[in-house]
Amino acid sequence: MLEFEDQPCCPVSRDWAHNPSVGASGNLEATEDKRKREDPDSPVAKKMRLEPRSPARKVANGEADHQRFGNQESGPVPPKAGSSDLPSEELATGPAPSGAKVVDVHRTGAKCVPGEAGDSGKPGAEYHRVGLLRVKPGRGDRTCSMSCSDKLARWNVLGCQGSLLMHFLEEPIYLSAVVIGKCPYSQEAMRRALIGRCQNISALPKGFGVQEVKIQQSDLLFEQSRCAVQTKRADRPGRLVPCGAAISWSAVPEQPLDVTANGFPQGTTKKRMGSLQARSRISKVELFRSFQKLLSSISEDKWPDSLR
Repeated sequence: MLEFEDQPCCPVSRDWAHNPSVGASGNLEATEDKRKREDPDSPVAKKMRLEPRSPARKVANGEADHQRFGNQESGPVPPKAGSSDLPSEELATGPAPSGAKVVDVHRTGAKCVPGEAGDSGKPGAEYHRVGLLRVKPGRGDRTCSMSCSDKLARWNVLGCQGSLLMHFLEEPIYLSAVVIGKCPYSQEAMRRALIGRCQNISALPKGFGVQEVKIQQSDLLFEQSRCAVQTKRADRPGRLVPCGAAISWSAVPEQPLDVTANGFPQGTTKKRMGSLQARSRISKVELFRSFQKLLSSISEDKWPDSLR
């Protein structure tokens, strides 16, 4: 992601998915050749935007610097008696030592949905109000997708199967655990975001309820995470932006990989925009088409009662 500014990630092939070590150098060469042939006006061309780095904003009381890491439900963590503050560099290495005060310094960029009270905007850890519904921050027009913590909270109550598949299930499918990688982390904030703020939800259908999902943190650092990349590029100018490429995998015999760039299947040209081939296999419309295909394979007298 750091070697090539014009295309921050290499094209992914099916062979690479089974054996990433094979053909790694070949992929880089192919990427270079492909970039030369790309149409500069193509909407699927990926560009890394570099902006002048703004100096870190200091908290008024000198507790910590404001940094932008990833999507994480924000909020202060009450300090323990006799604790001392930690610099932001130590916060980035994982949980704070016992007896230390963890100061939440994250500005997620996620905006509150219409109708919510909104953030206070105060300096330091009180900038965000916790427990509010937010939309996921984007690089262009504001997206309608909810923030990561809101999605996890919804799945912890309604299940992760979706409303369509629920027609064929007797009970929802819940996550048994959520594992967070090595990053600035607060167990209290995670529990509040996924479990605590949903405790007062009532009048749920039979089989649904707020789950006591296990929340754990790993000591492994994801090398391509924002925290890790920012550490490596600490002395370089410019600001990192998310990569537009994504890979999804399904345990199916045909086309198990869905590789997209900026929401479109990799290789989509400008002329194919709006066609069936320009849709991701996991897009809402394609998932609905799969649901319709499933219904057509079942006789109507065997349909679930909720569909009759």
